[in-house]
Amino acid sequence: MILPTVKIYTDGSCSPNPGPGGWGVVILPPKGKKRELSGRVEATTNNRMELQAALKGLASLSSAHAVELYTDSTYVQKGITSWIDGWRKRNWLTAAKEPVKNQDLWEALSDEMEHHQVRWFWVKGHADDPNNERADALAVAARGRALLPLSDETAIHIFFGITWKQKKQIGSWAAVFRYQNHYKVIGEGVEGSTANRIHIQAALNGLCSLKRRLPVHLYTSSGYLKDGAGNWLKGWERNGWLTREGKEVSNCEEWKQLNSQLQKMTVTFHVIDKDMPPCHSQEAKELAREWVTDLEEREGRS
Repeated sequence: MILPTVKIYTDGSCSPNPGPGGWGVVILPPKGKKRELSGRVEATTNNRMELQAALKGLASLSSAHAVELYTDSTYVQKGITSWIDGWRKRNWLTAAKEPVKNQDLWEALSDEMEHHQVRWFWVKGHADDPNNERADALAVAARGRALLPLSDETAIHIFFGITWKQKKQIGSWAAVFRYQNHYKVIGEGVEGSTANRIHIQAALNGLCSLKRRLPVHLYTSSGYLKDGAGNWLKGWERNGWLTREGKEVSNCEEWKQLNSQLQKMTVTFHVIDKDMPPCHSQEAKELAREWVTDLEEREGRS
């Protein structure tokens, strides 16, 4: 019997982990309209949401299908194709004789697979696969976090990554710029600083490097930077750059310079999910790591 074919892309999201979560599914039949599914769970984990997405995708099919199922979770892909038989033989114990986590979902997913012919594929997450990105967006939206404005073609997007090695007092930052289909990368090594200061310096240098006064979306992993720039700067300035306790604001000079730069342009700060960063944020982070390694080697600190 020849079964009808379908492709299913799934993704899960949870932040904090554990915490509120969401799952998303994109269903692509060879003919007909694409379908999208999503849902929210108040208290869960990222792995449970990845499993739930795959389960919901298969369960949504009204009849038996030949399914290509794409997930960016190696936990799900390896679990269902390599580990589950061993778990069953050991009565749902791991090789270390510990109870298998999420047994209920593994059993439900395995039962659902009995109705279909399923081939599993791992796809790299946040790597510009449009269907994976859409499943991710559905999961994030279901979870309740506002979606990042990554598709805004009218603005410049700046993605930052930093690294800081406290013991060696050495670090670096990198920024990936995107405007429509144009890209550039900048960054530098930093010595004798702090992680918080580098976040501010990176934002300042990135904004100062812009030649066009277009709206900017700035993506950072630092809540300190976002809250400082978005909520605290005006109060510090009114208070003579003193805290409520009368002490000088930490990183005062850097904040003053950033404040001056922000008066000249429209900048919106976004804190990324460190567990599920935009692909260009991940690229910036990896570049920063490479640059600090180069700096270590040049100065003989490795």
